[in-house]
This record gives sequence, structure tokens and C-alpha cells, in this order.
Amino acid sequence: MKYQGRIKQWDDVKGFGFVEPNGGGIRAFVHIKAFKQRSRRPINGDIIIYEIEKDKQGSHRAHNISLLKDYKAKRSSANKHTSQTKRNVILLSFFCSVLALLTLSGQLPVVVSIVYGALSLVTVLFYGIDKFAAKNNMWRISEAKLHLLSLTGGWPGALIAQQLFKHKRSKSAFMSVYWITVVVNLIVLGLIVFEVVDVQAIMIEI
Repeated sequence: MKYQGRIKQWDDVKGFGFVEPNGGGIRAFVHIKAFKQRSRRPINGDIIIYEIEKDKQGSHRAHNISLLKDYKAKRSSANKHTSQTKRNVILLSFFCSVLALLTLSGQLPVVVSIVYGALSLVTVLFYGIDKFAAKNNMWRISEAKLHLLSLTGGWPGALIAQQLFKHKRSKSAFMSVYWITVVVNLIVLGLIVFEVVDVQAIMIEI
């Protein structure tokens, strides 16, 4: 169970103090090591979110502690990513449905759907490799290559990989360019559907 309380008698040199829950309740010992991912050192009077456990002597100790500001920021970030995930699922579902309908109705050559599928698989693979390389300080795949894959039809796979590997989605500059590649790709797809671009002729030339 999580509690919210205010730090009392904090000794920053020794790194410990006590917390009293808002509204009254069990007073618990607080140690600096019990904080997780804190943005700064705590000070006397800080409001914290925490859980309570008993030590071997039966005394109450606070653990899994977060500063209230950090806790709210983490919750906000989690809610943002949840919202993004829902949006991405809707977008991919809609795109795949439209692509299937256009292909089945003969308005779109089958090769286009095959290209989207193949490039998306390759893009997921490249994102996975780049994530592994980032974690292990190895040679990275350039962002330009990832954008090129998205631009040529691998953007659905990129969207899946961003969620699957939690990779690149927090980089605003990268994501801005990514969404530009999506828009450009969809414009080209629209030109193919309305026969402004003859994809079969292009494939023959290639």
C-alpha cells in the first residue's frame, strides 16, 4: 500500500530522517538508499510517496520511496505512453484494413502490400539491432537508414518496433522526422491508388 507523507527531522549528512503520513498514522524511518530514481536529494519538509515495511527489530521503515514531483512525472510519462500506444494501435489497424480493402478490390496491386509487409519486417529487425547496439555500446544503425526504411514503406514496422523495444520514441527530433516520412509515404500511396503513379511500370523498370 502506498502512502503520502512529509519528511521530518531529515539529516542530509547521515542520509536519514522520518516520515509522517498525511492525515496521521504510522511514523516510519526514511533512509536515502530507499529512494528510487530521485531527481535530487531529499530535504526536510519534502512530500514523498512510499510503502512501509518492518525491519528485524519490528520498527517501521519506508521503502520504494519517490519524491512527489518525481512520482507525478513518472505517472504522467506512463499515461502519455499508454495514450500513444492506443493511438498507434488504432492507426495501424486502420491502415492495414484500408490496405487490405484496396488490394482485394483491385485498386491497389498486390505487390504494394507485399512491399509494406517485407519492409516492415526488415525495419523491426533494424530497430531491434540498433536497440541492442545502444545497450552494448556497439556500432549503431544510422537514423537516416531507419528513416529511409520508413519512407519506402517500413513505417508500420517502425511504429511497432518503437513500442516493442521502447526505442527512439522519446526523441522528439527523431519522431518529428519519422512522422514526416509517414505522411510522404501515404501521399505516394494515394497517388498510386488514384493511378497518378504507375507502380507496375516502376517495378518492370527496376
